[in-house]
Amino acid sequence: MARREQHDKAEVYVDVEGRTLKISSLDKVLYPRTGTTKGEVLSYYAQIAPVMLPHLKDRAVTRIRWPHGVEDMSFFEKNTPAGTPSWVHTVTVPTTGSRTASKEEGTLTFPIVDDLATLTWLVNLAALELHVHQWTVGRNGRPRNADRLVIDLDPGEPAGLHECCQVALLVSEALEERGLVPKPVTSGSKGLHLYADLPKPLPTDQSTALAKTVAEELEKAHPTLVTATMTKARRSGKVFLDWSQNSGSKTTISPYSLRGKDKPYVAAPLGWDEVEAGAEDPDALEQLRYDQVLARVEEYGDLFA
Repeated sequence: MARREQHDKAEVYVDVEGRTLKISSLDKVLYPRTGTTKGEVLSYYAQIAPVMLPHLKDRAVTRIRWPHGVEDMSFFEKNTPAGTPSWVHTVTVPTTGSRTASKEEGTLTFPIVDDLATLTWLVNLAALELHVHQWTVGRNGRPRNADRLVIDLDPGEPAGLHECCQVALLVSEALEERGLVPKPVTSGSKGLHLYADLPKPLPTDQSTALAKTVAEELEKAHPTLVTATMTKARRSGKVFLDWSQNSGSKTTISPYSLRGKDKPYVAAPLGWDEVEAGAEDPDALEQLRYDQVLARVEEYGDLFA
């Protein structure tokens, strides 16, 4: 990203891969606890783009925006906003009966983040979090079947990341027994996400049923540690295996996305050796900040690839 022309201290025009974008409020602090500015957030996304964009490819993106920083109000955004550049790729997805549809009755029009310019445009709108479905969009603009499975490991206090690592090893074994190869990612919040590419794309009701079966089997085998029940009152001290994020209408934070937490944490891919260490030692693993993730990518490359 290179500065082209400065109009004032609040706005600059930049050239991003041949697209001219107006960037504003670079000095605005979005993470007050760490003093992290919008300019630093834009820099992170520009640097992480080579490994992040392949995992956003052909996926409709839901955003969570914090226009005034993470200590202020945020809002979800699915439809493309007013003023969306004409060069941004979009997909209009039928959502019959959806109360959030606004472009047209029964549809949502999402952006597809397939280049750095689109990513930069969204981040300039303070879209700190990018969430995606487990299905991709075909050339005809219609959703395909799910090409991957995800299980969200969500700890109920006093359980934490340590217990998530212990459960992740159990989930990994259950997925491997089904011929799937799981990949761990910190959620950037409290827990972990486990992904597995599906050898054959499945309708989302089938991929959801598969994830639910795994969760319920582990709940039965390890009832004091695992729950597959969504009721929050039953999660205390356990790790909830959220299988529902495979639903066609639901999304999960994208690998390498920032989170709108008190610190600029990232949904960061891990190695299984790190998960094993976290399962043994409560202090061995923590949620990772964006600067740590950039250093890891420089050293290890894309662990999610």
